[in-house]
Amino acid sequence: MPIRVAQVGTGNAGRLTLAGLIDSPDYELTAVCVSTPEKVGQDAAALAGLPGTTGIAATDDLDALLATRPDCVVYCAMGDTRLLEAIDDCRRILVAGVNVVGSAPGLLAYPWQVLPPKFVEPIETAAQQGQASVFITGVDPGFANDLLPLALTGTCQTVEQVRCLEIADYASYDGGTVMFDVMGFGKPVGELPMLLQPGVLGIAWGTTIRQLAAGLGITVDAITEDFEQVPAPEAFDVAAGHIPEGGVAALRFEIRGMVGDRAVVVVEHVTRLRDDLRPDWARPAQPGGAYRIEITGEPSYAVDICPSSRRGDHNYAAILAAAGRIVNAIPAVSAAPPGIRTTLDLPLVTRPGRVTVGRSE
Repeated sequence: MPIRVAQVGTGNAGRLTLAGLIDSPDYELTAVCVSTPEKVGQDAAALAGLPGTTGIAATDDLDALLATRPDCVVYCAMGDTRLLEAIDDCRRILVAGVNVVGSAPGLLAYPWQVLPPKFVEPIETAAQQGQASVFITGVDPGFANDLLPLALTGTCQTVEQVRCLEIADYASYDGGTVMFDVMGFGKPVGELPMLLQPGVLGIAWGTTIRQLAAGLGITVDAITEDFEQVPAPEAFDVAAGHIPEGGVAALRFEIRGMVGDRAVVVVEHVTRLRDDLRPDWARPAQPGGAYRIEITGEPSYAVDICPSSRRGDHNYAAILAAAGRIVNAIPAVSAAPPGIRTTLDLPLVTRPGRVTVGRSE
């Protein structure tokens, strides 16, 4: 019997998870909730970019969505700029006895020692009350720096450092809120956006650092961070908008999980809006962007993950991968004990939405 699933949020990730739900025989879509007034009343298929109709019109009322009695909610509403609201939404869903799998709020991916207990405890209490589970994931933070590196460290005799890199050109990424408000592209160098405020990088990727450390069986003593912004040599346009001359056009940051004076777990991001900027920084293994896992130990590894898609570029493919991880994890999360679930305690998810034999899509 298909699992009854509802969708919250139809942005860059949400529209792809929605398409996965509609397209899979494993799920029955019960409702879609949106925040944009223009989307209210639109058919779910249209919001997912699919032909035909589902007969399910989008609502802006979370209670109306819950009234359709789903077994699980895929939660892909914006969490970066509305953390408290996203946490409260998840709490309401869990209390109603409905599982949550999604991309936000990202800090629930592994909140311990990252979020204060006053934010974590209501989620755990709600999960116990509703006998439901919540699993939040993505690409980075997400499977590129928890699932995949831990699969590799499990083959090592010794590990000295795990480094996870995202190396990408974001020029084609059309998420204006993330690009301008969160990451600060286009702003004057030195004018710090939300992500670069002191301590925010360590919080945002603290989930990754702490989860990797837990998987390695070590305790991180401190998390340190640094960043570098690079100005645009002249004005140019990207998918999300305009980058003025002198505005930030490239960004590199690093978050380090320290054990004593050694950086044992490291997350590094190299983000350009033009390929010619800072050629001395790490380069991707494929044009546009890739993810890299570097493990120093015995044995050591250097593994490049190069997402691609017939329907879009590297940025689209990465978001599609996150959507696939979310949708395909629904059965495992639905069967899991109540509470906040992580990559460390979920079974290995191997089944894709569909296996197509003898044809390409």
